[in-house]
Amino acid sequence: MVDFEAQLRSASLRVTRPRLAVLAALRDHPHVDTDQVIALVRTDHPKVSHQAIYDVLRALTEAGLVRRIQPAGATARYESRVADNHHHVVCRRCGAIADVECAAGHTPCLTASDDHGFVIDEAEVVYWGTCPDCSEGNR
Repeated sequence: MVDFEAQLRSASLRVTRPRLAVLAALRDHPHVDTDQVIALVRTDHPKVSHQAIYDVLRALTEAGLVRRIQPAGATARYESRVADNHHHVVCRRCGAIADVECAAGHTPCLTASDDHGFVIDEAEVVYWGTCPDCSEGNR
């Protein structure tokens, strides 16, 4: 079980009910957008404001406890899986997102052909396709 209070304290953030609720929602429902986070948190904390959730998501993202992802043409989504370098696969039809482990072996696209003097510390990869549910509808 994840100790959210310890995570918040280690990031020098105060432990609050909205922060704990957002972390729990993202643990149980990865890749959700802000509206979905609000709905999930409000099931147990109906009086939490939209602004409080926006503020919590921003603080958790800045502290590195939450990752904000935004595939091209999609709304921003949030996940609590931040301790590794993983990628995502996105359905072109419904927008479903799933985690993909980091590419292993020969990965020419992850090495910049010209770094232009940048010190590169991360490569973001998004795989696009059709999810199983959407594929089923076309058979």
